[in-house]
Amino acid sequence: MTDHDAWARAWAAALATVAVAPVQVVIASEYLSVEAAQKALFPQADQFNEVVLALSPAQRAQAADLAGPQPPHRSLRVWTALKAGQVLGHVFVDEVIGKQDFITYAVGIDASGRLTPLEVLAYRESHGGEIRSDAWRRQFAGRAGLGALRMQIDIKNIAGATLSCEHVTAGVRWLVALWQLALRPTPSSTA
Repeated sequence: MTDHDAWARAWAAALATVAVAPVQVVIASEYLSVEAAQKALFPQADQFNEVVLALSPAQRAQAADLAGPQPPHRSLRVWTALKAGQVLGHVFVDEVIGKQDFITYAVGIDASGRLTPLEVLAYRESHGGEIRSDAWRRQFAGRAGLGALRMQIDIKNIAGATLSCEHVTAGVRWLVALWQLALRPTPSSTA
């Protein structure tokens, strides 16, 4: 066997190994900017003011009790949506882990506590992107309170996107709990 034949066999063996090695394809897609999500959730708003949520340890514990078990979250931003100075509601942009990477989504909660449809801003997983479907996202619209956000009862799962559905739904529960504790208008502020 010549050196050339040995080299060719070694190269062919290396290529065969690469061809059978599993490769995870991640399809990272950015769908909406924060500004586009804000306008999609509250199209009538003429202003969005960022809110800093400063929760006490007791409020954090209460939110955790209300929301239930949570997937890891990476970041949370909140804005008050206004029209001519009147509060329409709040926009939340949150990130929760899907299966292996974070999903960035936005949801609005109006002044009465009703949810808007959910918007997916960025999806970074190889599977489960079906949560971007209009039918799945619209399940959140009009729901009010934590009792209306139960997985498999109120919010249906999508086969192949189980963790994404569960984690985003749990994340929305967290946002509703935060709204109830820190942002819900008091009866005197709505009069």
